[in-house]
Amino acid sequence: MNSIGIIGGGITGLTLAYRLARAGATFTLYESSSRVGGPIHSIHKDGFLVEAGPNTLLESSQEVASLVHDLGLDSHKIYPSNVSRKRYILKNGKTLAMPLSPGQFIGTDLFSFGAKVRLLGEPFRGRSTNPNEESVASFVRRRLGKEFLEYGMDPFVSGIYAGDVEKLSMRYSFPKLFSLEEKHGSIIKGQIKGLKDTKRSKLPNTASTRMYSFDEGLGALTDKLYHKIEEHVKLSAHVTRLEQLPQGWNIYYSHNGTEYISTHEKIVLTLPAYKIAELSHNIDSVDFSSLSEIYYPPLVSIALGFKREDVGHTLDGFGALVPSVEKRNILGALFNSSLFPDRAPSEKVLLTNFIGGVRNPDITQRSESEQVELVLKDLRDILAVKNDPIFIHRSYFAHAIPQYELGFGRYLETMSSIESKADGLFFAGNFRNGISLGDCISRASFLAEKLTGK
Repeated sequence: MNSIGIIGGGITGLTLAYRLARAGATFTLYESSSRVGGPIHSIHKDGFLVEAGPNTLLESSQEVASLVHDLGLDSHKIYPSNVSRKRYILKNGKTLAMPLSPGQFIGTDLFSFGAKVRLLGEPFRGRSTNPNEESVASFVRRRLGKEFLEYGMDPFVSGIYAGDVEKLSMRYSFPKLFSLEEKHGSIIKGQIKGLKDTKRSKLPNTASTRMYSFDEGLGALTDKLYHKIEEHVKLSAHVTRLEQLPQGWNIYYSHNGTEYISTHEKIVLTLPAYKIAELSHNIDSVDFSSLSEIYYPPLVSIALGFKREDVGHTLDGFGALVPSVEKRNILGALFNSSLFPDRAPSEKVLLTNFIGGVRNPDITQRSESEQVELVLKDLRDILAVKNDPIFIHRSYFAHAIPQYELGFGRYLETMSSIESKADGLFFAGNFRNGISLGDCISRASFLAEKLTGK
């Protein structure tokens, strides 16, 4: 029985399983669907390479670098083209490049003269004296002003969380930025101090962390992980109940209409929080139900292929983000074929567009044809698109990204409390330690060390 049960086959569960296998541990991974990877899914169709979910991975930690290296994927990494540093923001119907240098900042039309002057005063503003937890909107409005909230942070939040700046918690959604004010009294002062410390220590500069993908798409990562641990994975295994034993755990699951029971010494829950809340169990003084309150908004990703001549915009950037105040259908668009090679056939372009999220969840319930037309309406105006697309692929996520909203700390406390009461049970996933792929990989790697001592 000296084994570990992992419930959930997304990037967290796969990474944990792989690290356990490397450490010589005995384990089984249970995945309810017929494939692993969760939202990570690379689709090759009609000469286009579409990412249904995440599009890039960040070199954000040693754990990420080690995983990619150990899987033999270093030679398959591809970095974005030079244009990727440019990010467009829609303002008054025009796409304006986000400034990347002091010179560009001075000359940009994205922010008014008054907003620029206000930014220069940020180091001289004191810490917040409000004892209450602060939203992202309140924090940015207080430190940087309304314009930087509307045309800086708001579209940025839409691109990462598909969330609402008025509802997200600054402490939990952007802990690094939050800590700059906590430690240094200023975002700018903290960033300058961090750069100086990095130079003195000769550590990698996280501010210049590079992003990348793989020649076959991000799915190459989850595919490789699966092939390494395939014999330990049970697909289409729907876990319904957990039972705590005097020493260990029973996992009840169904597969092809038949009910099974497996026994493990420890279990790790990497399911989405709302699915954990649905699990029945007999654990004394433990209640998963509050985890159902963590909001996962619906999101639709619509990848459209066009003839290059049918798109008037230069597409010389990572993509274009759309602030809430612009009142558009799309949250933003990625210029996939400008970022990486072989994302579209020759003389064609691929644009991935996002709709829904906290901003407009109802739009995700419309028909595919209606959604495509709403996207095209924006693209014709924003990117000077003409004619119909020659390629369409739609991905729907009923529960997309967990929102670290105000009061999120109570869920973290609940999970820690459950772990202390239910010996041998652990939580891991993008609802616990950050939503990025890098966060998930790091958490899984640390947990593997904790479980095995290696």
